[in-house]
Amino acid sequence: MNFIFHQGKPAAPVLVLLHGTGGDERSLLDLGHDLDPQASLLGIRGNVLENGMPRYFKRLSEGIYDEEDLMFRGQELAAFIQEVAKEKGFSIEQVVLVGYSNGANIALNLLLEFSALFQKAILYHPMYPVSKLPNHLLAQTNVFMSFGLKDPIVSVEDSKYVQAIFESRGAQIEYVWTPSHQLTYQEVEKSRKWLKQLVEK
Repeated sequence: MNFIFHQGKPAAPVLVLLHGTGGDERSLLDLGHDLDPQASLLGIRGNVLENGMPRYFKRLSEGIYDEEDLMFRGQELAAFIQEVAKEKGFSIEQVVLVGYSNGANIALNLLLEFSALFQKAILYHPMYPVSKLPNHLLAQTNVFMSFGLKDPIVSVEDSKYVQAIFESRGAQIEYVWTPSHQLTYQEVEKSRKWLKQLVEK
């Protein structure tokens, strides 16, 4: 997978940056620096192309996932992050997944399917219309999420479903509602404060 790695302070978090459809490994670097200037940044480009635009997994149509591909790509991404951790000398425990839109969706997959590895995440505007979900508890999982009240891609119902996935499994969650699907200063600032509190625990 194509990636970029910026080394931060050794004890600081490692922010794994997962872009939206059409982005690349550099798209969220500025965001990552804003969230924590001391963190290491690992930007990863999605391995799937849809009309020439990078994504992390295939979909059958708007809002309909190719669930088999989602699971395969989630395994692929989890293995890749572990490989980079060994190569760059950081611990998986330092990882905070930071995903926007399609990147938030694949991050959500990692939190559910690889919950022993990935337990911290910032998810901007996720949705997860997946038929089969693992039932295990997520008591060690900490997640910040943002949702749009008039998001043209993710409905309020879909957003509340994502909240319920985590709440019903005992995860520690914080979330904020924003106007639409675009990132706002408000949600970035709130997620920055959330991350600072998480790191200081």
